[in-house]
Amino acid sequence: MVDKILAPVLSLSGLGLVFGSLLAYASQKFAVEVDERIPLVNDTLPGANCGGCGFAGCGAFAAAVVEGKAPVDGCPVGGAGTSAAIAEVMGVAVDNAERKIARVLCNGTDEQTKEKYAYYGVTDCIAASKLGGGSKSCAYGCLGLGTCAKACPFDAIKMEDGIAVIDADKCTACGQCVTACPKNVIELIPESRTTWVMCKSKDKGKEVRAVCGTGCIGCKLCEKACKFDAVHVVDNIAIIDYEKCVNCNQCVVKCPKNIINGKAEVKKAYIHEDKCIGCTICKKQCKFDAVEGELKGKHKIVEENCVGCALCAVKCPKKCIEMR
Repeated sequence: MVDKILAPVLSLSGLGLVFGSLLAYASQKFAVEVDERIPLVNDTLPGANCGGCGFAGCGAFAAAVVEGKAPVDGCPVGGAGTSAAIAEVMGVAVDNAERKIARVLCNGTDEQTKEKYAYYGVTDCIAASKLGGGSKSCAYGCLGLGTCAKACPFDAIKMEDGIAVIDADKCTACGQCVTACPKNVIELIPESRTTWVMCKSKDKGKEVRAVCGTGCIGCKLCEKACKFDAVHVVDNIAIIDYEKCVNCNQCVVKCPKNIINGKAEVKKAYIHEDKCIGCTICKKQCKFDAVEGELKGKHKIVEENCVGCALCAVKCPKKCIEMR
């Protein structure tokens, strides 16, 4: 009886030993070498797996960084801190690029726009856009069905009055909303750039007025108001050049349709006269006659002329100009 039990046990034990040895040998013989930096890079990532970096997930991005196929600052969710940590692992330097925020380039709320037909289909912008471009009369506007909000893994988008509204504090610039929007009305804009045009329509003014109460009519008043050559009307829509824009808000003030978003609070320049050496650099930089004073004399800000562009503060060699 014992022999009948012992024999199978020994046989199975022997087979287990043999197969275990074979597997151990195979794991060594056919092992795929993994760069030790990949798990280190992966540990620095936020683990959102949102795809904002352009790869399938955090693991794929980590491998791409180590292989030189992705930049160390390619994770928009992690931001500057994550980029610095990855750069340390890789032994390279990183330029801390400015944080970006998704902005909706449309202000066509339900109150401002007209409907071509009543839509009762799937609550999805992509599906609705297949039916004559969507129910809204403006062919370029936000359809307001929340596809971008569903795509956002950070709950940074809400739908209000028929258009998407982005919570800047929650936005990580992962780009999922940009990809999801069939109307391309969402763009990633540098955080410091507080001026953007909330319209994408390329129709002429008369056509815009017929379908939307707040669309860009291509009047070029913003273009004429800008002293920095940062705004140009192209294909009937105002386009802002962020390389030139200084957030002076003049285009915002002049827009008759109020579709250019501007900074909520305008800080005025203030010169600390005890530090001013009268070099006149600030006066030469100002395009609004907001600085008065002569060479080697103390300078002052003409507050009613100052638009808060901060060029004087940036150029002051003594750093005696404060924006407040």
